Amino acid sequence: MESIKLQSHVGDDGVLTIQVPVDLKNEDLEVMVIFQPIKSDDGNSATLESRGWQPGFFEEVIGSLEGKPLERPEQLPYEIREALTFGEDRS
Repeated sequence: MESIKLQSHVGDDGVLTIQVPVDLKNEDLEVMVIFQPIKSDDGNSATLESRGWQPGFFEEVIGSLEGKPLERPEQLPYEIREALTFGEDRS
């Protein structure tokens, strides 16, 4: 039996989606989910900082490109590589 602890977010639709990597393939699993809402000290839902976001991140990022056109620089020439060979002795 293996135990994994993670934090996730329930969307507006009320659906919790959990993606957990496992090393098993094509096997049946028994899964038990125990959940508990994360509350901050003031009783509100967890803050963005407690979820790992830097303070002020969204205020700085949202709208930061407004009015600034995106420009794509000139592309470099296409790199020509050697063909891959399989089954040959490389010694």
